[in-house]
Amino acid sequence: MLGPVILAASRSDKMRRFVSAAPGTKQVVARFIAGEGVDDVVPIVQDLAARGLEVTLDVVGEDITTVEQSYAARDAYLELIGRLKELGLGERAEMSVKLSMFGQSLENGHELALSNVRPVVAAAAEIGTTVTLDAEDHTTLDSMFAIHEELRKDFPQTGCVIQAYLFRTEEDARRLAAAGSRVRIVKGAYKEPAEVAIQDKPEIDKAYVRIMKILMDGEGYPMIGSHDPRLISIGQELARRAGRKLDEYEFQMLYGIRSEEQNRLAAEGHRMRVYTAYGTDWYGYFMRRLAEKPANLLFFVRSILTKG
Repeated sequence: MLGPVILAASRSDKMRRFVSAAPGTKQVVARFIAGEGVDDVVPIVQDLAARGLEVTLDVVGEDITTVEQSYAARDAYLELIGRLKELGLGERAEMSVKLSMFGQSLENGHELALSNVRPVVAAAAEIGTTVTLDAEDHTTLDSMFAIHEELRKDFPQTGCVIQAYLFRTEEDARRLAAAGSRVRIVKGAYKEPAEVAIQDKPEIDKAYVRIMKILMDGEGYPMIGSHDPRLISIGQELARRAGRKLDEYEFQMLYGIRSEEQNRLAAEGHRMRVYTAYGTDWYGYFMRRLAEKPANLLFFVRSILTKG
């Protein structure tokens, strides 16, 4: 299985230097990363909105090591929100944040991450949008859920992410599927041990369906993060059985992947949100995209050989 090997490489400085220097890297990264700064991503948001798509924006760069970097991450999101406000795009674009980028793994990281993310959530609310807290490796989740619960006291629209491959997730889904909640379900893209996560892909898919049903039958707002046609079809059927209208759930896919399917779902009246990442520290995000799908890796290798 290549996936676990690639995920291990996502933490390697040596591999980071090799991938960054490879001649075909820039071409492939551009497929998944919308640019390096706000000026790069704004036209993309405008284009997606014009096509009836919604957006969630992620400033990549979770591997921080200093408090100062966590402040810079906060400020990058505040700059983004300011630009969305200027352009009147608040209702079409939300934000996704990784709390590690806000200092979660540093000393007193829980309190630091909460203090950094709160002004971002408040600024987002002021322009009519919201923030979703991304899930990271299993050791960070109790802190993430606690911060999510705290933020929802003042900003109940704050969302969070759950990962189908973790054994704990069905219980988390039942707890989160309450009125007013916003929950994105994904399969999971971190290398997790067998003690905490399902390792077999077909079993992960089964867990995904069980969790989708919990969310669809609940009182919250499910966000189905998947490119899998079968899971998308099952999600539509579960929504129908639960009596949900088209604006009572949404699908989410990554920028640069299955764009035609994104347009099709939007044209059918579904809420379709494109997860759009940008920033200079793209390596960890990029490697997880390669690990998720062998075709992505083949595309990357082919680009290197072509440019070499």
